[in-house]
Amino acid sequence: MTTVNADQPSRWKTDIAESVDFYNEWFIRFAPKAYRETRISTTEKVESALKWTNNLTNVSPSVLCRTPSVLPILRMTTAPPLARDRLIGLAGVTRGLLQSMEVGKRVPPRMGQAVLESELQKLGRVIMQLADSEICPWLLSKRRPSRKERYRAASIIADRLCGAEADPIIRNAQERRQLASIKRWLERKRYAYVQPRDVSKFDEMRPGTFSFRLGVPVKQSHHGRHVNIPVDCAIAPRVPKTNGAPLLVEAKSAGDFTNPNKRRKEEATKISQLRSTYGKTIRYVLFLCGYFDSGYLGYEAAEGIDWIWEHRIDDLAQMGV
Repeated sequence: MTTVNADQPSRWKTDIAESVDFYNEWFIRFAPKAYRETRISTTEKVESALKWTNNLTNVSPSVLCRTPSVLPILRMTTAPPLARDRLIGLAGVTRGLLQSMEVGKRVPPRMGQAVLESELQKLGRVIMQLADSEICPWLLSKRRPSRKERYRAASIIADRLCGAEADPIIRNAQERRQLASIKRWLERKRYAYVQPRDVSKFDEMRPGTFSFRLGVPVKQSHHGRHVNIPVDCAIAPRVPKTNGAPLLVEAKSAGDFTNPNKRRKEEATKISQLRSTYGKTIRYVLFLCGYFDSGYLGYEAAEGIDWIWEHRIDDLAQMGV
């Protein structure tokens, strides 16, 4: 089977950055107004935090003392992002210190200066040690970031801050847009769309056709029964492959780096079921847009799963489509 991206790790970082930019541009243009405004204002706050800390190279007691409200942002700049209690444990500081800085927006007024500086030094040390060099690549090369790099990093950190409030409307809109992108691309190649109800068996689709949201029957190993697993898109190439089965495409988008890594085993389970039922020649790829880091990509590659980036949709042609 042709491999397009899984065996090209030298390209991953560039593609990750371009995919983040692609997603961000869509989000800013089309997300509902309330989410857009929140994300824009949060991104601006993160950019300010990066400037105050000299792009995360100076998280000093004086910076933290001057701008204590920056701490929740700094917790989201690390790999992995730190919950408040986790930072307290790692730094060995008091709970009251973080409570005062994050909720009260000030350092504890009754804490002695020497103790305060020592506590803030511990916080800064942990944050700088765990700073995420994947989203802040300038930290490894010890250089000043470009304006675009800093804005990209600020956008990612802002997503982490806003992620808990993300609405399913955004995810659903993004999925619809991804499938629409695939449809436009295939129709330009003169492929014909087939309604799912008109597909009796996915592996008997007419060459040169495609369909969305099909149920593909797979064997469940523990009792041998067949169950249907959902597949976002099935594409039957004009020149059929040796196994006669269509290319199965799973559309995935992500507005932050955390959730894809939490759910990456789902794809591994799906490809395992497909191979167990149809053999190793079954072709299953991901269609990615947004925040998928090298950890996620490495996991999928190790499972034998390839992917197409939405910002490079023409790579579908390398799949024989």
